[in-house]
Amino acid sequence: FSYQYTEEEARKLGVVGWVKNTSQGTVTGQVQGPEDKVNAMKSWLSKVGSPSSRIDRTNFSNEKEIPKLDFTGFSTRY
Repeated sequence: FSYQYTEEEARKLGVVGWVKNTSQGTVTGQVQGPEDKVNAMKSWLSKVGSPSSRIDRTNFSNEKEIPKLDFTGFSTRY
């Protein structure tokens, strides 16, 4: 999974958070920002993704309104 495209898309949309590969071969992460921007990122993650990725299923959970952002940018965690 190449994160360059994910980080680029997040910056373009103006969302913050992080992504990382799991040992199960899946990707996990957190996205924060205005609802419309988060929804646009969710759509991109569900339908487009990075060129080398194969998207079988997406699962978004723990969605809630927050008073302030916990992150200042979008990064890859290892």
